[in-house]
Amino acid sequence: MIETTSSSMRGRMRIGIAWILGSGLLSGCGGDRPATDRLPERQGTSAKSGTVQGDAHSGLAGPTERTIMNFDLTSSAFTKGSKIPRRHTGDGEDLSPPLAWGELPAGSLTLALIVDDPDAPTPEPWIHWVFYNLKTDVSGLSEGVPPVEKPAKPPGAVQGKNSWGGIGYRGPAPPRGHGVHHYRFRLYALDKSLDLKPGLDANALARAIHGHVLGVAELQGTYER
Repeated sequence: MIETTSSSMRGRMRIGIAWILGSGLLSGCGGDRPATDRLPERQGTSAKSGTVQGDAHSGLAGPTERTIMNFDLTSSAFTKGSKIPRRHTGDGEDLSPPLAWGELPAGSLTLALIVDDPDAPTPEPWIHWVFYNLKTDVSGLSEGVPPVEKPAKPPGAVQGKNSWGGIGYRGPAPPRGHGVHHYRFRLYALDKSLDLKPGLDANALARAIHGHVLGVAELQGTYER
């Protein structure tokens, strides 16, 4: 099921999501550009390395143009670049996969997560999960986070809207015969505890965290029907 949007709404969404996904990373996401135009996945490194990702995440740091660091994001359900198990897709139990992350950049006060599909035949990447207000003393998420605005665990964290208009995680369910889709799990380390209300979409979250991103971790998985 794919929702349609007006041209003006698509424009607002594109601007907001571009802030959070980084300049150039929307290439190949819509129906007017081939998926082969997508930029190659960035390899994660420890936050201590001080790796600059200005080319991939330009604009995220805000007017100060601070260094955006990489840190590690992994899942015990699948490895980087591998197939996401059916259990975590719309063809299975549709449970969110377990996630774990490494050392955060110095000064991190909260975390935000967005999961999207840039290969969806839509003008913008299809949003599968929006999760934020994650405290930095949490080092991962358990499998099967309930699709509610305020899950019991981790304490204080809240969830936003996916592209279906619902709350929480919905797994891969690409059009049949459309080929392999790539699903990007991106975790953002922020320099401010924003205490955002639940139910935000990716566009609203992008506006809220713009200028507060210290680091980015990415895990990519694939799925095909």
